[in-house]
Amino acid sequence: MKQIRVSKVTLNIGVGEPGDKLNKAVKLLERISASKAVKTKTEKRIPTLGIRPGLQIAAMVTLRKQKAEKVLALLLKSLDYHIPESKFDSYGNFSFGIKEYIDIPGIEYDPAIGILGLEAAVTLERPGFRIKSRLKPSKIGSRHKITKQEAIAFMKEKFNINKKLMEIEY
Repeated sequence: MKQIRVSKVTLNIGVGEPGDKLNKAVKLLERISASKAVKTKTEKRIPTLGIRPGLQIAAMVTLRKQKAEKVLALLLKSLDYHIPESKFDSYGNFSFGIKEYIDIPGIEYDPAIGILGLEAAVTLERPGFRIKSRLKPSKIGSRHKITKQEAIAFMKEKFNINKKLMEIEY
């Protein structure tokens, strides 16, 4: 029950405006993940940026199980297996960004898409975490939660992240 696993990987591209750029972001996410991407809508009004509620300004895709681990390994390879310790939160989850999708191995430049970056959020879990989201939810005990150090150790073991590269660079 203490074994840690990758629950999901969420890929997100925020473009800030509807239209052609958003369609390119959806196309890119579908190309990277081989899954259907969805467009996300705004909930707030920000007049200075021209954003109103219900406006589609971003695209995302959520991957689970083996597909999530496969894409995560590919994304980590594009970062040379370097994730600073500051990217991990206190619950063991972490996120990172990729400036240009052409850095990802196996993904070639497409002139129809152009140059876009994306962010990835990784959620880790242990067996038994389902009690949070069932019909009659319960709390997870503090000894069963994933700490920052446990998440770092899991990533070092599972995805061969270098200890030297895990330190914060200034």
